[in-house]
Amino acid sequence: MTALTDDTLPVTARTIRDEMIAFAVMTALLMIVPFTGVYPFFVMQALCFALLACAFNLLIGYGGLLSFGHAMFLGTAGYITAHALKVWGLPPELGILAGTLGAAGLGVITGIVAIRRQGIYFAMITLALSQLLYFIYLQTPFTHGEDGIQGIPQRHLFGVFNLANSTVLYYMILAGFLFGFLVIFRTINSPFGEVLKAIRENEPRAISLGYKTDQYKLLAYILSGTLAGFAGSLKVFVAQNASLTDVEVAMSGQIVLMTLVGGLGTVFGPVVGAFVIVAMQQYLSGLGQWVTVIQGVIFVVCVLTFRRGVIGEIAHYFRRSL
Repeated sequence: MTALTDDTLPVTARTIRDEMIAFAVMTALLMIVPFTGVYPFFVMQALCFALLACAFNLLIGYGGLLSFGHAMFLGTAGYITAHALKVWGLPPELGILAGTLGAAGLGVITGIVAIRRQGIYFAMITLALSQLLYFIYLQTPFTHGEDGIQGIPQRHLFGVFNLANSTVLYYMILAGFLFGFLVIFRTINSPFGEVLKAIRENEPRAISLGYKTDQYKLLAYILSGTLAGFAGSLKVFVAQNASLTDVEVAMSGQIVLMTLVGGLGTVFGPVVGAFVIVAMQQYLSGLGQWVTVIQGVIFVVCVLTFRRGVIGEIAHYFRRSL
């Protein structure tokens, strides 16, 4: 029996192997961040948004469903986690679980409503639902309106790890990001993920093959919303607050921007896009409102010159070279 070489490996197997190598390199680089002098708050914030963008990419990049309301999952989970930690006095792990389950429940409710439509109609329904929740949270007493929930206690994770320590907090956020990333990676490389891709490419054909496409799309929507909520729960520990900013339409727009800049339908594209956008906000904050203008210019340039996104263009180049 001869061993498989790079030339004999199937394209799919070779791609998965390369992605696993890239994942190992990414993990190693992120593991050494606390020892490099890089500002940890920036990286933690970027990791939360990277997981959020990856969750959104699962829905649009592999399911073909454009949502303009993914911020509602981020904000809902953030509010529930913050309230659970500060008011109910729950430990961090239960606070994260409560926020994630809240986002999952919201995904079920909104998904049943939105998934009945396709294309721009689906996008508009998700936008409307997100705006509805924004105004509800603005008036609901437990969210404290425009003030948000401030001063979130960090406590000890599993009663052992003190999250008040920035290094411990960083590795907790990193572990959460890697867990969510692997869930998404496993999903898109599973039979469920293959069906999602088939629905994205040609839904009538998938229906003719006997697949109940609405059920697959609903499950993808719920999973995407749940992971977006998980990112929102983690973000509470980094930002130390839960506010209306995470529920605004502008946040949903940033999620779309991160995904498109990095590369729609690529595994690592949303991660790169999130780091680019968060870095711009971090290091160009002194420019005030001009940051939004610069983001818009970058978005236009990317659409015109890097139509597949940063990672998408790199992957396309290497595929042509092989």
